[in-house]
Amino acid sequence: MRRVLVTGMGIISSLGNGCKKNLDALKLGNTGIKKAKHFKSKYADELLFGEVPFSNEDLSTLLSSNKIQVRNRTDHLAQIALNEALIDAEITASQLSDHKTGLISASSTEGMCNTDEMYSDAKSDQPRSEFIDSYEYGSHCIKLAEEFGFRGYIDSLNTACSSSANGILLALRLIQSRRLDRVIVGGVESLSKHSVNGFNALQIVSDKACRPFDENRDGLNLGEGAAYLVLEAEELSLNKHIYAEIKGAGNANDAFHPSATSDNARGPVLAMQLALQSADLDARDIDFINAHGTATLNNDLTESRALKSIFTDAIPPFISTKSYTGHTLAAAGAIEALFSILSIKEQHLFSELNFSEAILETNLHPFSGESRSAKIDNVLSNSFGFGGNCTSLILSNYP
Repeated sequence: MRRVLVTGMGIISSLGNGCKKNLDALKLGNTGIKKAKHFKSKYADELLFGEVPFSNEDLSTLLSSNKIQVRNRTDHLAQIALNEALIDAEITASQLSDHKTGLISASSTEGMCNTDEMYSDAKSDQPRSEFIDSYEYGSHCIKLAEEFGFRGYIDSLNTACSSSANGILLALRLIQSRRLDRVIVGGVESLSKHSVNGFNALQIVSDKACRPFDENRDGLNLGEGAAYLVLEAEELSLNKHIYAEIKGAGNANDAFHPSATSDNARGPVLAMQLALQSADLDARDIDFINAHGTATLNNDLTESRALKSIFTDAIPPFISTKSYTGHTLAAAGAIEALFSILSIKEQHLFSELNFSEAILETNLHPFSGESRSAKIDNVLSNSFGFGGNCTSLILSNYP
């Protein structure tokens, strides 16, 4: 089977701009979950968010080029993270335009970060503004292609919270099947009234810092950010810096409920089983788990049951990095895959934040001591979306 390697990475999140800033925060146990400074909402003073610590004006200055008009925060975040990944992997303009290079980018907000502008446009009798176009599905991906010169396969995914993890799964299969040689893949999400009001209506948003896998958890914190990985076939990567290998991936759907996983965690269990099978690994080969861990009552209980079903001998150290960034929805899979790869590259185990008491039924304890060095060769990263769409990735050390 053709091996697929990660040769470049880029990220912007509530922990800061760039891989180094994010790594430093993870090692130090510094959370990005705070009161929002730039998100305008009646909930800004009531709830905590994983907000990227830059205004839209600040973000525009971080872009190294701006060939097209950037119309919203989602576009800013995506372009900044993608640009870092391309520079990191030393991807040339000719490689970007090659028909064997693909772009896959996930998002669920697109232009919804500017809902108020959309409402104003709808009421106006003037010709519609350019902003309307940013509401179209995949608009940010189209703008990325225009900005950076992609000419090959281009796709945008939205499977809710598993979106960018599914993008990585798709990229893996496209390269393994030789349809493509290189894929830049990731996701982006920005805070919007639409998503904040929607999750708040579900009564699963906490006004405190989230506590994944804690008995007293009471909901998630919404976050924003973007992350992109440059995936290349092994034969193209021989003289490059290699972060990790995308060893395997699995997707399943328990089709149980629009916003909850089934009590028996059938979807998560099957996704993890398929990922292990595709990687030709046993559960005992996993050294660390970056769990989905939303800190909601349903998810953390069912994911705990799923972990106990898969790891029957002993569950390896696990955490949810959402205690650092909040839940970044469609971008979560890519952000958490990048964090998992940093853990492999640094041979470092990051610590769970805000944990104090295990869930009574399952009695599982995420790793909550001081972050420390550890031997990490294989990481399982889980992303479970609304509608029961569950995806698991296995990221491995490359010798």
